[in-house]
Amino acid sequence: MPSSTTSKNRLMGQTDFLPLLGTDYIEFYVGNAKQAAHYYITAFGFQPLAYEGPETGTKDKASYAVRQNKLIFVLTTPLKATTPIAEHVNKHGDGVKVLALLVDDAQTAWKETTTRGATSYIEPIPLHDDDGEVVMSGIHLYGDTVHVFVERKNYKGVFLPGYKKWELPHFKTKETGLQYVDHCVGNVGWNQMDRWVKFYEEVMGFKNILTFDDEDISTEYSALMSKVMSNGNGFVKFPINEPAEGKKKSQVEEYLEFYNGEGVQHIAMATNDIVSTVRDLISRGVEFLRVPTTYYDDLLERVGDIDEDLEPLKELGILVDRDHEGYLLQLFSKPVEDRPTLFFEIIQRKGAKSFGKGNFKALFEAMEREQAARGNL
Repeated sequence: MPSSTTSKNRLMGQTDFLPLLGTDYIEFYVGNAKQAAHYYITAFGFQPLAYEGPETGTKDKASYAVRQNKLIFVLTTPLKATTPIAEHVNKHGDGVKVLALLVDDAQTAWKETTTRGATSYIEPIPLHDDDGEVVMSGIHLYGDTVHVFVERKNYKGVFLPGYKKWELPHFKTKETGLQYVDHCVGNVGWNQMDRWVKFYEEVMGFKNILTFDDEDISTEYSALMSKVMSNGNGFVKFPINEPAEGKKKSQVEEYLEFYNGEGVQHIAMATNDIVSTVRDLISRGVEFLRVPTTYYDDLLERVGDIDEDLEPLKELGILVDRDHEGYLLQLFSKPVEDRPTLFFEIIQRKGAKSFGKGNFKALFEAMEREQAARGNL
């Protein structure tokens, strides 16, 4: 067992064996990357960034990278039916494959995690082009999801070696105010949450900063449990959900059934003005969950004074919750695939470090209404 001094130093970031600088990119394996990239550009306000495919010398896949502020999504599609990418899409539908993390030293990140028990996905490999060098390595996570460590301090290119700049010169769309990845939530199977909590603690040096049990996250019909894992500097947070016993099928069970396994349930994207961002997203066709308007009847009594006017929040369905450090505003999209799997959260933090515990009941009841409409409750 580590001494109290060692534990204290680790909490202070003095002995962090896996220093992370944030999320570098998130890569989705999809059935049609060109169309998926266009969706994120037109619906969410991302901008074209880079392309890799047959025209750049890659024969078995095509990848489109799109960016908005510090958010980079990569949409990758298989060009042949027998590749691992094709198998992933066939099994899961469109979904997240890679959660890429920015590091100073990809070799050290791989060595520190694999010696602590992680299974290697990519051994450290330097990639070069005329703009410099990127070193990448990676480890396996829950299901078919992976972490890739990206070291790009010696690179000045548009994205990664192998990619060329991608533009749509005759099509322009404005950004929607999305800033960066706030957190990514993973759904794991029955009784698997603590296993992956232990993985993040022992293999990656994360801490469990919040725990929600089936009393916190439950409705009349279903429940789940969740633990929030955070790295030392708080730049990277990964809540992990597992199902809990309920009268009917929970949304986590529905996800696991349709995704055919464990994976990323949702990505929370931060904004500095959630009212403006959500209004823009709705005008572009993004669909959000709605709670009953009675949610707002006693909102200010529950959360106290807030800077925002109540009427726009009620109009758009934005939820509010407070912790001892401040409050947050959040809204959840409906699934963005035909399979009821991946969705997005839009979040604005006004000091709060938590994840909206006070909204769980209203949120999960809204999710259950969608499940019932699909015949999956």
